[in-house]
Amino acid sequence: MSAQPQSKVTRLRPDGGARPDLEFWVVGISHHTAPVSLRERMAFSAEGLAPAARRLVASSPGVVEAVVLSTCNRVEVFAMVRADADPVGPVVEFLGREHSVPPALLDQHRYAHRGRAAVRHLFRVASSLDSMMVGEPQILGQLKEQYRLATDDGIASARIRPCFERAFRVAKRVRSETGIASKAVSVSSAAVDLAQRIFDDLGDKTAMIIGAGKMSVLAARHLQGHGIASVIVTNRSFDRAVEMARGFGGTPVPFERYTQYLHLADVVLGSVATSGHILGVGQMADVMRARRRKPMFLIDLGVPRNFDPAINDLDNVYLYNIDDLSRVADEHRAEREREAIRAEEIVEEETERFWRGLSARDLTPTIVALRGRLDQIRRAELDRALSALQRLEPPERRALEAMTTAIVNKILHAPTAMLKALASESDAESAAEIAEMVHRLFALEPLEGEARGGPGVRDDGDDQGE
Repeated sequence: MSAQPQSKVTRLRPDGGARPDLEFWVVGISHHTAPVSLRERMAFSAEGLAPAARRLVASSPGVVEAVVLSTCNRVEVFAMVRADADPVGPVVEFLGREHSVPPALLDQHRYAHRGRAAVRHLFRVASSLDSMMVGEPQILGQLKEQYRLATDDGIASARIRPCFERAFRVAKRVRSETGIASKAVSVSSAAVDLAQRIFDDLGDKTAMIIGAGKMSVLAARHLQGHGIASVIVTNRSFDRAVEMARGFGGTPVPFERYTQYLHLADVVLGSVATSGHILGVGQMADVMRARRRKPMFLIDLGVPRNFDPAINDLDNVYLYNIDDLSRVADEHRAEREREAIRAEEIVEEETERFWRGLSARDLTPTIVALRGRLDQIRRAELDRALSALQRLEPPERRALEAMTTAIVNKILHAPTAMLKALASESDAESAAEIAEMVHRLFALEPLEGEARGGPGVRDDGDDQGE
């Protein structure tokens, strides 16, 4: 699975332009390639990320800058690496040492991308297209924070910055131009999505959690994340209700008396193990009278169901069970997948644009060399002419200097514009061919590694491991 040397190389210098000694890489594991048991062992703490990156750079001579990304679904090292070094082995060995995991085991699950493939991978990660739940918003915040930690520590700086700054812009564009994150795709988040449809504003609403079911707790957390004002918790074990309430900053109530408080709740989450309904139509009718018919949203997450389905027939009562929520989530998931197609197109477009921009900067040394060569010829011929015209006055000499400079500038104008246009329209390999042709035509000094491929970046043309 190790990366093979390729002929096409584009690199970054500190100002974001071409530099002949650096390549952009990513090496890591994720939910695509590694089981959760391995990902758990490989996780870094937030405070350990920057020190880990620093240890990596210190122990791997080829690695110049690094950002370590660690989430529940991935551990990845993004790095600027010397062109004469292959970082895959050193990075795998480093990660193994950090977590006491045999490198041979990591090698079975890792992937490595470089060049254009590494840029594309970073853009997809930032845009949450590589996430377990496509479109989830957390990964971008995690990436930004972990990049910030690396920059604050000085282990990631100007060389790697262009890749990350463009990745953040790409993610923003994906969010603004697609609906990839606009629809809830889990049962718990679908419940909150429906609650927001019924109540435009959750900021003055109260939720009651009945039972300690995992999904009801997740849904309650989602509700809190969307601004629900207060939470009431009840459970057969009152101690457990107290513990849950403490976690939500809510109020515990005894299970045998929860119906006395039900009229206070605008949203009710039921997740109790039971052989029959714990809430019937008659009880709910009493609750609605106490509420003066104000709308009430019930989410029945129990199997068997906690709430009598006939409750849904009452005016201003909206009852959804787990199958209803699953259907909503499935519909949203299909819609999100359709939006993901457009998001992938944006990532490809932005990757190509970024790559071409690097290629264009890679031709800058060729343009500079061409200008230097012509100016060298101009200077030599002007000196020869001036030696034969020794009686010229200083103003006349300056006029000749200005005239020959203007001639060179006018000659160079069209070729320079054409080179810039060709570079922006060409891929990295074509840019290398253009540079080589210009050097041959004008007998320019050869450039070390110029335009041989994009950011400190070797274009390997494929994605390894995924």
